[in-house]
Amino acid sequence: MIDTDIIRNEIGEVGYSVTRGVIEKQQCAEWVRSYGDQQLFRKRIVMEAHGYGAGEYQYFRYPLPDPIQALRSDWYRRLAPIANDWNERLGIAVRYPATHEQYLVICHQSGQERPTPLLLKYKAGDFNRLHQDIYGEHLFPMQVAILLSEPGSDFTGGEFLVSEQRTRM
Repeated sequence: MIDTDIIRNEIGEVGYSVTRGVIEKQQCAEWVRSYGDQQLFRKRIVMEAHGYGAGEYQYFRYPLPDPIQALRSDWYRRLAPIANDWNERLGIAVRYPATHEQYLVICHQSGQERPTPLLLKYKAGDFNRLHQDIYGEHLFPMQVAILLSEPGSDFTGGEFLVSEQRTRM
């Protein structure tokens, strides 16, 4: 079960939250297998070519697969109030609407029409450097990353590490 209050508290205390069991193992395996289905994706990025790290990812195309669209809408609904609280505390005037569908209308009206959900593919030694893929003036300040592989079973070693970006560091 996803407890939004725990997520809110953890983000406030440490800047991130870890939630387990977001999707079933079977769905994880299906998404891993789907990486080769080019009909699902609009663009492939080889990270080395852009200085983003080592590995690759692909952006899904519209219409998004139903499970991804459902997750996207559900997580937005949970995170928008947290983002709004933070913007208020920081004196940022931007407020996010209650639903992802409403937010997409705002984005699409300003010309931001490409879907941003993506699927990453790593092999041993690959990594993703801190960067942002920004497509216009409207951006949601939080991201959800879902690990599709099972640590210790599908791979060993490696860590998921998120660090803060600071100017000139």
